[in-house]
Amino acid sequence: MLNRDAGLDIWNYNLRHLAAIARIADLGTMGAAARAVNLTQPALTQALARVESQIGLPLFERRHDGMVPTPAADLFAPRIRAAFDHAISPHVTTARLRALLALADSGSYQGASLATGLAVPTLHRAIKDLSLSLRKLLVERRSNAVVMTEAGHALARTFRLARVELEAGLAEIEALKGREIRRITVGAMPLSRARVLPAAVTRFLKRHPRVRIAIAEGARAELVEPLRNGQIDLMIGALREPLVEPDLVQTALFADEPVVVARPDHPLAGHPSAGNLLVGRGPELQDLARYSWILPARGAPLRDSLDGMFAEAGLDPPAVPVESGSVMTIRQVLIDSDFLTLVSPDQVAVELEARWLTSLGTLPRPFHRVIGVTTRASWRPTAVQAEFMADLLAVSGN
Repeated sequence: MLNRDAGLDIWNYNLRHLAAIARIADLGTMGAAARAVNLTQPALTQALARVESQIGLPLFERRHDGMVPTPAADLFAPRIRAAFDHAISPHVTTARLRALLALADSGSYQGASLATGLAVPTLHRAIKDLSLSLRKLLVERRSNAVVMTEAGHALARTFRLARVELEAGLAEIEALKGREIRRITVGAMPLSRARVLPAAVTRFLKRHPRVRIAIAEGARAELVEPLRNGQIDLMIGALREPLVEPDLVQTALFADEPVVVARPDHPLAGHPSAGNLLVGRGPELQDLARYSWILPARGAPLRDSLDGMFAEAGLDPPAVPVESGSVMTIRQVLIDSDFLTLVSPDQVAVELEARWLTSLGTLPRPFHRVIGVTTRASWRPTAVQAEFMADLLAVSGN
């Protein structure tokens, strides 16, 4: 998030004034913009002056034939438009936006009060007014707790995305002034942490040492909702086919071919076909089925594909007493047992090189998976985010 000084805190801005800025950029004159946002021209002039004072840069050049956007407006106005596309209407004020997000994030009015410094009655009033103006029940009381309704959760998601746009706009303006405060938040699934993400981060920071990169590690199930809510900018890992979330898009980086891995003295390490297992027919598949495995939980593409392969061969899938995607956990379980696993060679490159583990070979083609980036369909990357995406593609060989 942004540093909370007066110019960078979006809660210091009047949403109606920001809407007016976008309309000036769209329409080119103060008079037309004033009529569009239902303000008098003097009031619009004051609103523009206040926003320019807050960001510390002029947004328009005043000419006899109209208002010409400055570079600051060229950055900020599109972000304002995008924020208002995320369900911000004339009924939504800064106070109402802040109150709903604080309640959604904290889970209680008391927590929202502690997070914002606003009094509980003030938050109550803001959310009640928002609910009445939108004609939607946003929260309801159950026993001694306040619970967001489905409509409340949906609105909070769109409000978060609006907040992301406004914060991105303010960050881009600060960069225009020579003050780099931008931050990229990456959701990293296990495979991405092995090679592509560290390489891209190193490459990117050589050019942008002041940009902060936050990496949130986890499985896809843990990262997808923060991505959709705008808390994460992009997510890297195995792509899903089909992609079930209509508000997300995927970009391929590279194809990965997992290998079966075990300890070096595993009984199958001496198998005649070890190193080139063509499982799926013949005794090799039966041999693999005799051992316990450590794998991701069901729902992960790798796990589901493996189970499907055994089912197609008319065999029960092997036992999976341990479900984990942690390389550290996998390594220790394999070293101390006859367990098997299926992982990318990149994930266990150090272990294979040190001969703590050994590869028994690859599986048939259906196990080739695509590693890539998942983003929101509505995502408008900042300049540095676009550069980071370019670095991800470059280190992946694209």
